[in-house]
Parts: sequence; structure tokens; C-alpha cells
Amino acid sequence: MQIFLFVIIFALTHQIEIYALIMLFAFIHELGHLLAGIFLKLKPKELSIMPFGISITFETYGYKKLIEIKKIIIAIAGPLTNILIAIIAAYLNINTNLKEMIIYSNMLIATFNLMPLYPLDGGRILKGIIRLKKSEIKADDIVNKISNYIIILFTAISSIAILYLKNFAILFILIYLWIIIIKENKRYNMKKKVYNAIQKNSKYIDN
Repeated sequence: MQIFLFVIIFALTHQIEIYALIMLFAFIHELGHLLAGIFLKLKPKELSIMPFGISITFETYGYKKLIEIKKIIIAIAGPLTNILIAIIAAYLNINTNLKEMIIYSNMLIATFNLMPLYPLDGGRILKGIIRLKKSEIKADDIVNKISNYIIILFTAISSIAILYLKNFAILFILIYLWIIIIKENKRYNMKKKVYNAIQKNSKYIDN
């Protein structure tokens, strides 16, 4: 349902061509994740339709450190795919307007996904790196705090951009980011409560 809402939004703001390209390259972005996962011998678990494309998750079993490294590589693969497309497009002998739109769309997707907000790719990369050194719950705690700080900063910057550029598509992107951050905060708080309850029961049993 969200994806159709975003189609209407971009149509009303006269950016439907950009949205169509974003959808196309967002799909290719996810193919980058998929191919990286298959190359690393991980099995796709779930596929979800999102406002900016398709999201793929993998089943992960095995040695913790190796799995985290694989997760980092998979997370990097998506934005890297878009950056490579943008670089290739810059050297193609095609219509200048189309070239600019291809470069813009791919760099927008790459930049958006590399933001250190979980569950965006940047957040996944950050969490994977921290998990190589810290426990899972500690890594979740650090990434959750960073995500909340970043969304507040992004909101301030976006508000200025909306005010001066009059680009209301940014507003809806901001709303979408807040939705995923709120959902992730709820998931994180629930996970932390379960963890604290287990720790409390464990101490009670030990005593």
C-alpha cells in the first residue's frame, strides 16, 4: 500500500519520471544484495515490497564473526551496485538529460541507503562492524542511539531544504524514515525487555 502512496506523491510533485527510475534502480540495488548473498552461499528468507523498492533478507547460520562479515558485504553490495551504475552512466554516450537522471537516481539511492540508520544498509553495515567487537545487545544499543541522533539531525536539515527548495517529496521521505525508525525503536525496546528479563531470571537462578 505504501508503494502506491509514494507513486501518487511523486506524481503530484511532478517527479514521476525520477520515481520510475528510482524504482528500477532500487530493484537492481536489491539484486546486488541478492547476488552477494548467493555468492556467499546464504539462502534468501524473505522478500518485502517497500516504498523505494524491494527488501531481501537471508537466513544466517554458522560462526558468528563470519556471518557478521557476510552481512556487512551483503549490505555494501546494494549501494556499491548503484555507485557503479552511476559511474558507468557518466561515460555512456546517451541523452544528457537521461544520463543526469540515471546518475542522480543511483547516487540518491546509494546515499539514502548508506545513512547510518537501521535497518537501512548503512545501519546494517554499522551494526555488523560493532558486532565484530561487541555483544549483540550492546551493538543494538549503540546503533539504536546513533539512528535516533541521525534522524533528528536529518529532520533539521530536511526542514531547511523543504523551506528553501520547496521540494515536498523530501517531506514524505522524511516521514517514511520516521516510520521505520519508530518501528525499529519498538522492536529494539521489546528485544531489550526480553534480554533484561532473561538476565534477571538467570541471576535469580544462580542465587
